[in-house]
Amino acid sequence: MPLTHLLLALAVVAVWGTNFVVIRWGLDAFAPYTFAALRYTFSFLPFIFFIPKPAMSWGKLAAFGALIGVGQFGLLFWAMRSDISPGLASLVIQSQVFFTIGLSALMYRDRLKALQWPAFALAVGGLAIVASHVSTQAGVTAFGIALVIGAAVAWAVCNLIARAAGKVDALGFMVWSSPFAALPLWIISLLQNGVPAIGESLAHAGLVAWLAVAWQAVGNTLFGYGVWNWLLARHDASTVTPTALLVPVFGMTASAIALHEGLPMWKLGAAALVMGGLAVNLLATRRKA
Repeated sequence: MPLTHLLLALAVVAVWGTNFVVIRWGLDAFAPYTFAALRYTFSFLPFIFFIPKPAMSWGKLAAFGALIGVGQFGLLFWAMRSDISPGLASLVIQSQVFFTIGLSALMYRDRLKALQWPAFALAVGGLAIVASHVSTQAGVTAFGIALVIGAAVAWAVCNLIARAAGKVDALGFMVWSSPFAALPLWIISLLQNGVPAIGESLAHAGLVAWLAVAWQAVGNTLFGYGVWNWLLARHDASTVTPTALLVPVFGMTASAIALHEGLPMWKLGAAALVMGGLAVNLLATRRKA
């Protein structure tokens, strides 16, 4: 991957990592699926009126939108409401890297390099440490881990859909797939919360909550996933997706600073294993066959 592309990937993961704090602020005002629905509503309004539809099928747009909206962020927001802390969520969600590489190897016959196996083992060891500390005092429950892993699987499938779409307009891709995320999210939110509760949360949301919505829509969806999909269309998944393992560095640091989330040794150990897996995997992707 050229240096400029690597810097773009690092900018995306920095935005995504610090975003876990912003998500926490948004969830203080909105129910999880309402917050996700607002995110994707403002990801296509008003942009859809002046950004052309990308040259790809409606089916791919619909599949990507539904999976990223309901699957990835619906489940992630649900987990972060009360079942996992922002810093730990930023770590566990990175299991998407392994799901993406594994699915890509099956579907596209991307060959795994020898060093990638110990890299995966290190990262899995880090996630196992998180799972071994399930408790409300530690800021994580088994249900929260299950929800975030489900979100990671949805993200992995989205990565493959983005790759299959090819070199299309990445910004248009995100804008035109967002209605397919927003519609089912609003339906789920209405079924879960009802019109009165949604109306009350919208009426009483403060400036911080609405800024969180704006950051979700513009910073994370349009910039973050637009650039991410652009990179996936130009490089193997095994080259691009491991950079997302830097998300926990930004996520855990931002959460510790802004939300005073504790960083005991077991969290640091888990993060060290995941980051070690990243380092080994990046080495593997840069070695000549």
